Amino acid sequence: MTAQAATAARTRTGGPREDGPKLLEHAMGWTLVVVIAMLVTQLGLL
Repeated sequence: MTAQAATAARTRTGGPREDGPKLLEHAMGWTLVVVIAMLVTQLGLL
């Protein structure tokens, strides 16, 4: 059995998927960055 066949035979265990909603994930990441930046400026840490 080759390494490729062994990888293909494995079942998924609930980890991150490659075909997930990339756009939503990207938007949520940038939203988090903006929220943290607003918090930092409001607290006067910058």
